[in-house]
Parts: sequence; structure tokens; C-alpha cells
Amino acid sequence: MSESTTRTELSALGEFGLIERIASRVRLANPSSVKGIGDDAAVLDPQGLHQVVTTDMLVEGVHFDLGYVPLKHLGYKAIVVNLSDVYAMNAEPRQVTVALALSNRFPVEAIDELYEGMLLACKNYGVDLVGGDTCSSTSGLVIGITAIGAARKEDITYRSGAKEHDLLVVSGDLGGAYMGLQVLEREKAVFRETSAQPDLEGHDYILERQLKPEARRDIIALLKQLHVRPTAMIDVSDGLASEAIHLARSSGLGVRIHDEKIPIDPGTYQTARDFNLDPTTCALNGGEDYELLFTIAQADYDKVKGNPSLTVIGYMTDRNSGYALIDKQGGQHELRAQGWDAFLKKG
Repeated sequence: MSESTTRTELSALGEFGLIERIASRVRLANPSSVKGIGDDAAVLDPQGLHQVVTTDMLVEGVHFDLGYVPLKHLGYKAIVVNLSDVYAMNAEPRQVTVALALSNRFPVEAIDELYEGMLLACKNYGVDLVGGDTCSSTSGLVIGITAIGAARKEDITYRSGAKEHDLLVVSGDLGGAYMGLQVLEREKAVFRETSAQPDLEGHDYILERQLKPEARRDIIALLKQLHVRPTAMIDVSDGLASEAIHLARSSGLGVRIHDEKIPIDPGTYQTARDFNLDPTTCALNGGEDYELLFTIAQADYDKVKGNPSLTVIGYMTDRNSGYALIDKQGGQHELRAQGWDAFLKKG
């Protein structure tokens, strides 16, 4: 929450008052958004395109810790991670809906801060907030976001379209969000033990990767500019290994990844070493990078070669060859999905 000492209880507004407060800050920008907040349902005009719909939930204590996550950043991230799924379908996000479950420990000012982040993300990505729901929670904060996008039928890219010998390409760099989380968790533990102020100096990049990620719409635009059409695509939310296996399984193929080709930012690399962690393992299994992982035909290699935003890290193989990581000596190691799983028991 902000440093303001003003605290207005949610009960002072009530559900309808809260909805009106939120609606007063929303302005629709997309021609496809016919009707937004204020009716029983939003009305959308697909304008002859296929619609793409995705939903994610963020649960306090499972997906985020308000001990170190600012509410404005949380609101921004909640929107962005859903938009990332739409971009991963090679579609353009147009609308979102927001469902919140709130306990009475959150004043109106906290909800304002949360929505400030959400509306900033909507503005930055040209997306309309067209509806949602609010209810009380007996535990923590629960956020449910649905994002709606559109694309021409022939442009939509599924996970299942890869072909044998296609090249595996990833945008940006990996492992930064995971290492940002490690820094935050370390400083939280230190604060609990000593009440010392957090030492976050030198970690700006990886902290932003964790707290305020961005969806890679620029990569979608870049691929169109390069005249490259991905054959299959997925966003990297659960770790590179997990997503590569998803692509391979959905396409009925195997996959090979060269560990020395995995793009890792120098700051991420050094922080991992400082934590006695293997940087490659962090990139493979860390998650929450929200980069785009996709396959392209070998004929398109020259179009992406040398582009600073794209790295060819492997290739697709026959189904029977399985999933493997190739080390610098040419040895092959089984690639396993060890990234985020919401249903794994923790501790």
C-alpha cells in the first residue's frame, strides 16, 4: 500500500459503490468493446475475427507475497501475465475482465492501488477492462483475470503445429524472474531475523523481471516484420524445460536444447552464482519470465540469425527420441519439467 494514512473500509462503500468507483476510472478504447462495466454482461464485436480467451488466477500465499509485492505492481503483473498467453497464440489482446475476492483487511485505498496497476497495464497494451466481479474472502486476496484477444484464423499459432527438424527459438533472456524472487525471499528472511532494511542494490533488472514483467508483443511485431510465421508457440511462465516439453508433446515430437545457447543475462548469471545455484538450471526451471518460445521452419533461420531479441536454442526431433538437453561436450541429458506446478505440495 501507499504511504497515505487514509483508510476507508470497504463496508463504507459496499459492493455497488466499489464497482462504481472502479467503473469511473475506466475508458474504453477498442472499437470491438461495445459495452463495458455497468450491465449484466459486456458486449464485444469480434469484427469477423477468431476470438482467443484465457483465464489465470493469482492467490495470495501461493502466487504472490504481499510482504514484498507492491499492490500496484501486483495489479500490473496480473494483467500482463494473461496478455502474454494471448500473444503466445499470435493474437492481439483487446479486453480483460477482473474478478476479486477480498478480505476486510484491505481498505478502499488498497484496491485503488491495485487497480492503478491494472489500468496502467491496460493503457500500455491498448486493452479495455470491460467487466468482472467482486466478493468477500475469509482468507487472503484472490485475483482472477480473463483476457480476450482476436486474430485471423490463419494467423493463430497453436502449441501443436511444430514439425520435425523445426528450430526452437526463444525471445529475450531467461532465469531473471526466478533470481529476482530469490533476492526478495532472502531479504524478507533477513528482515524477519534482524529488522534490517532490504539490500536490493544492483538487482534492479531481476527484481523488475519478477515484480513487473512485460508481455512480448514486440516479438509478435518483430516476427511479422521479418516475415517469419511460427509453427508452434507458448509463453515461458513455468520454465523453459516445461514449456519446451509442452510444445514437443502437443506436436507429437521430441526436442533437443543446447545448454550453451540458452540466453541468460549477466546479472542473472552472477546472482545465481552468488546463491550457489546453477544459472542454466534457473533458466530451465525458474519460470515467470514470460518470454515467447516458438518453433520456425529451417528455411527461416537466416531471417532470425543474429537478431539480438531472438536466440535459436535447439530443434525438434522424432517423437521416439524424447526430450534432451545437450551439454557443451555433446552429451545428452534427459530434459524434465520441474517448473511451477500449482498442485505440488510445498514444504
